[in-house]
Formats: sequence, C-alpha cells, structure tokens
Amino acid sequence: MVARGRFITFEGTEGVGKSTQLKQAAMTLEQLGVDVVVTREPGGTPMAEKIRELLLAPREEAVHETTELLLMFAARAQHLHTKIRPALERGQWVLCDRFTDATFAYQGGGRGVSRARIALLEDLVQGDFRPDHVILLDAPVQTGMARAKKRGELDRFEQEDLAFFQRIRDAYLERATAMPGQYHIVNAELPLEQVSASVSALLTALVQHAR
Repeated sequence: MVARGRFITFEGTEGVGKSTQLKQAAMTLEQLGVDVVVTREPGGTPMAEKIRELLLAPREEAVHETTELLLMFAARAQHLHTKIRPALERGQWVLCDRFTDATFAYQGGGRGVSRARIALLEDLVQGDFRPDHVILLDAPVQTGMARAKKRGELDRFEQEDLAFFQRIRDAYLERATAMPGQYHIVNAELPLEQVSASVSALLTALVQHAR
C-alpha cells in the first residue's frame, strides 16, 4: 500500500508572502525526494477557480456574509474531493495556499460569522479531514497591507480596512494558541531569505519525522 501523503496548509493575512513561500516549500520537498502538489483556496480546480473569481471580484452589490461563506465551502468541497484527497491517497504531499483555517479567520474573525456556523459546514464538507500541519506566516497588519498594495489592483477582500485584517490576524493567532501541535508560526516580517530558511527547516523536520 502507498503511504498517505501529508496535507500542509499555508495561512496568514494579506502580504505575508504565502505564494513565495509555497514555491520555496515545493522546491525543498522535491529536493528531499517528496512528490508534491501545490494548490490554493478558494480555487484549485477549474470549477473552484470560477467560484474564486466570484468571491474576489470587486462589485457594487453587497455580498452577504452567508453567501460568501457558502461559496467558500462550495469551492472547498469541489477542491477537496477532486484534487486534494486523490493526491494524498496517491502518496503525494499537498501544499495549499489557505484552507478552512482561513474561513475561521476571514469570515469568522473578519466578518464576525459565528464559529459554530463555520464548524457546521466544516463537518459537512470535510468530515474529520483536517490539515496535518498549518504554517502560519505572521506579520503586523500594516506591514502586510503595505506589501499587498505594491502588487497592483486590490481584490474585494484586500479593499477592506486595517481593522478587518487585525481581526483576522487575531483569529489566526487564537487558533494557533489553541492548536500548538498543528500550527507552526513563522515570523514573516523578517527578510525573505530568513523566512524561507525557517520554512525549509520546518519542512525538512516534518519529512524526517514522517519517514
């Protein structure tokens, strides 16, 4: 039998460098002989990417918090059953830019949606499926947003105010405190090379432990 792969998610507020670190993480795992898949949420499959477009596009019509929440989990259901689970069953390690922790942070912390409502959908869509490890790239909100604004036009979420992102950061740190065995906090305010070194060292240790 093929050993099940590991599911590792990268979380954090805007501008903490998740995309950069995901690429570096994939290179690290490949150098260690691990077959890796890199994906993202919302998105990851053609259908889920269409839902991502709906979620991120700025629009005049107000998006109700329940609409946003359900779309997030609709995309996640498709992504999980079409891409993530099959890859893990093949023995591949899956690196994902955000997963359900982001929903607890963005819709729960940022929007104020009840954690119980989110947990209900989490159980419906995922059952007992959870990430093996969560790498939280953490930096002050002002630092992250300053970086995000340099990337170009802001999406619907990035246009929110600093207080929104502070609530998100607080929610992430609250979850990290509650689940220290699953969460690994990396200081994303440090220079890029140091952040990459920290992530690479962490992944190397996880691979060694898995063997």
